[in-house]
Amino acid sequence: MDVSELPGFYAIAAADPGRLAVIDTDDTRVTYGDLLARVNQVSHGLRARGLVTGDVVAGVLPNGVDALVMVMATGQIGLYYVPINWHLTGSEIAYILGDCDAKVVVTGPDQAVPGAETGTAGLAEGQPSDAPAGRTSGAVMWYTSGTTGFPKGVQRGLPGAEPEAIVPLYTWFFGEVVDLRPGAEVHLVTSPMYHSAPCAHAQFALHLGHTVVITPRFDPVHILELVERHRVSNAMMVPTMFHRMLQLPADVRAKYDVSSLRQVIHTAAACPVSVKQQIMDWWGPVLYEYYGSTESTIAFSVKPHDWLARPGTVGRPAPTFEAKIFDDDGAELPPGEPGMIYVKSSMGSFEYRKDPAKTAASKRGDWYAPGDIGYLDEDGYLFLCDRRTDLIVSGGVNIYPAEIEAALLEHPAVADVAVIGVPDEEWGHNVVALVQPAEGLEPGPELTAELLEHCGPRIARFKHPKVIEYREALPRTPTGKLSRSKVRADYLAGNTSSSL
Repeated sequence: MDVSELPGFYAIAAADPGRLAVIDTDDTRVTYGDLLARVNQVSHGLRARGLVTGDVVAGVLPNGVDALVMVMATGQIGLYYVPINWHLTGSEIAYILGDCDAKVVVTGPDQAVPGAETGTAGLAEGQPSDAPAGRTSGAVMWYTSGTTGFPKGVQRGLPGAEPEAIVPLYTWFFGEVVDLRPGAEVHLVTSPMYHSAPCAHAQFALHLGHTVVITPRFDPVHILELVERHRVSNAMMVPTMFHRMLQLPADVRAKYDVSSLRQVIHTAAACPVSVKQQIMDWWGPVLYEYYGSTESTIAFSVKPHDWLARPGTVGRPAPTFEAKIFDDDGAELPPGEPGMIYVKSSMGSFEYRKDPAKTAASKRGDWYAPGDIGYLDEDGYLFLCDRRTDLIVSGGVNIYPAEIEAALLEHPAVADVAVIGVPDEEWGHNVVALVQPAEGLEPGPELTAELLEHCGPRIARFKHPKVIEYREALPRTPTGKLSRSKVRADYLAGNTSSSL
């Protein structure tokens, strides 16, 4: 059936119930009709527990069909849904549940949360499978990572209209940004769905009539196997995944047919130019990038050929967005000059739940600052420098860790790297690189000398690490974000390492 004229998942499932919706982590197949029936039952079950428009439901769920059911069930009865990282400690989960005022909590079988429902079966049991009355759009409320204090919920106003009136705007937006279209496509989930981008892409894959293939965790060979087996046409990944893919032996990479890929979208962290170029040399010009934040959503985007013409850019403002670069005094900067990035959109604003002061502090009028430093070129393409909080000032000069990390990652001996600034009496800060060597490599003075020599033609000498130390692993989130604050804290606390 041609789904191009149907306004989203609920309408597609009703019109074409036999269409394949999900291939779950255990290879179970779920049709659109069966998925809609479970979604409707859970919607009725939530209402039976007394929830009304504007109430909050939380999910502490692993990747799987239940995670999709909760997004779609809350999304048609006007509820806020809060996905929670199941790797958090009990006290961290309890804080979020208390802050968001969740009235119902759904967990996976391995997550112990007092008073929670295990899975969606209990909510669905005995409930009708037809659509609930008075359908109205809900929203996902994401909690920020909390790198500076407790996490905060990013809350947007509910639209007050049924999903079929709202979804077409968002599917149009995805089409404009990353060329995703309705039809018989296959989307691969590679990251935890408690993060915003993986969850949103899985959700909108269903709104576009695609089949969603779900993986429990990222494994480079398994991902290639799934792409070949299911003829995956689109996926969402992060740069660390690309790096791990490129570390596979050439004969392993050559074994798998990836010709079905048309859109591989990446976000969440800066992607070194060489890594992105190598992936496109392998997969073809299929990498789509966007930049934003939980608060701003997708603010900038760039398609493959535009990126190849301007390597390193994260794109121009996405539809409905405007962007400006300001200095510390609030003056707008001209093209080419780095400063704080600010964006605004006509698609609506946000507030931090229960924290109007934090909401106000993050904005300059209608303009919001994601917290990154960058510059616009003459054509309006944005180039990122780094996070404001990660900027290293050494000898009065601004140094961006991401640039040094990108240079070091080009060396085959480097599996991962974090660059931090460490206080120094003379220079203010020194540049320190913490390197995770590639598997099977023993670090030593020779490797250190080789890495410093490697930096020579790539970055200016004042950016070279003063110290290189080696680590067995570096703290990254499952979506690939490096926690430089944790790296820095561990380093300053004097954790055991081999310093060279």
